[in-house]
Amino acid sequence: MTKARTRWPRQRDAEDSAPPEGGTSHLATVLPTELETCLRACAAHSGKLVAGLDRRRTALAEALRNLLATHATMEQTATAASPLPLLRRPGRSGTGSSLVLGDALLDPLLAVGNKALDCGYEDELKLAILITDTVLTQRKRSRAGWRLRARTLEAMGAENAAVEAYERYLGLTDEDGFGVAAKIAGLRAGAERQDELLRKLERDCPEAGEFTGRSVTESWAEGLELQARGDWRAARPRLIGALLTQDRAGAPVPEIQEAASQYLGLAMEAGGLAGSGAGGPAGPTDLAVLTDLIALYAEQRRTRMRGPIGDPTFGDVEWTTLGEFRNRIAGKSICLIANSQRVGSSSMGAEIDAYDLVVRFNSYRIDPSATGKRTDIHATIHKHGFNWDRKVHTRLVFGGLSGDWKYSLRNRLVPGAQKYLGDESLRWPLRDIGKVGTDVWPAIPTSGFNMLWLLDYLDVSSQLDLIGFDFYESGAYRLPAAMKMPITSVHEYTSEKAWVMERAQSVTDMRISLR
Repeated sequence: MTKARTRWPRQRDAEDSAPPEGGTSHLATVLPTELETCLRACAAHSGKLVAGLDRRRTALAEALRNLLATHATMEQTATAASPLPLLRRPGRSGTGSSLVLGDALLDPLLAVGNKALDCGYEDELKLAILITDTVLTQRKRSRAGWRLRARTLEAMGAENAAVEAYERYLGLTDEDGFGVAAKIAGLRAGAERQDELLRKLERDCPEAGEFTGRSVTESWAEGLELQARGDWRAARPRLIGALLTQDRAGAPVPEIQEAASQYLGLAMEAGGLAGSGAGGPAGPTDLAVLTDLIALYAEQRRTRMRGPIGDPTFGDVEWTTLGEFRNRIAGKSICLIANSQRVGSSSMGAEIDAYDLVVRFNSYRIDPSATGKRTDIHATIHKHGFNWDRKVHTRLVFGGLSGDWKYSLRNRLVPGAQKYLGDESLRWPLRDIGKVGTDVWPAIPTSGFNMLWLLDYLDVSSQLDLIGFDFYESGAYRLPAAMKMPITSVHEYTSEKAWVMERAQSVTDMRISLR
């Protein structure tokens, strides 16, 4: 039986020069890649995906179909019309020509890369790296390309290369809305704690040097077998030797973390053998050392997740519940300011600042004469950190999944930037408070709609006005770094507009009044 050839063209070409197993240093350099090569790889990967229960791969398959359909449509148009939409340039070798990555294909290609990263599997991560190679070959200053590459490298455990890519991204933007600086600091601090952990193991167990440099698999298997027999003293140097070998070979960070976690678990189990004559730790000193090791392991995991936090209490921020939030806004006049060009080109700043409470959203932009300068309540989706450093009275962070929402709060909240923070009772108003399911409202509600729905539901405001809400008919008016972000199609602005107009008591060009 002949084995099907499903490997990518570039994968076959690179096999002879592949790096040592477990190493990640080769990922630091962008490998020049033609668009045609990337599209063939995407087509091959699309053919391998099968219908299943994995929603992440289902989303990737849809993104791949969209990319390939867009490319096919462009090719058909190029054949039938002139000038050609599919531009070509001389190939790198000086002969032939290659496709130019235009705007029409860039967004679908990056969408595939992001969905591949979401999958998290080895093949999909390789596809995401191939896509960033392709994008950065032609667009060396692509912020989206560098950020996708950095996130993918981080997921692959190539932290040094990830930090380099994150720094390239930061060098191309003025607004760090995605918390990249904190991510870089966290990765570096995590690497320092990991190195401290490994050096402590090395010092405390000199016998491990005998097993450092040997096969990791063999040393680990021998250690597990000896530990199973109750001989921890003989097992320990083999297990530590395997860990040190991984570290010196530049193994991906997740592999080292997993091995360190297993080792600490075995060491804790062996700690119960102390004084039994079965080869456990000798006494309290060993248990104290083990406690220090566990603390180092926990710290390197925490800092990689959220970056170092100088103030763990986040500036004494106070949680606010649904009821407490209601009491604070009761009887107040409130205006909600759209991130629209209609607001940005207006002269309503003084009128906006005259309200008791001013609510702004996500990546809002301040121009005092047009938008006003006060922000009392910042309502934002949890997925990015635009304006989280701006001081406000109350910050409401919205998110559909509790775990992702909590992760974002830990990583993005800025100490001292808010007095009150909405708790989980305010996390996803339309779904959790209103119990409005996807059967009634299929689309994902925007931050603006979640906030407006909440205020309408509470019904305690003396005045409730929407300023500049044209549902992006005039275009977006946001922070410069956020202007590159597309107006996403997962929201249903038509339905939101209809909901608003059904409840509007008066409507002008700039103001919709609900109270």
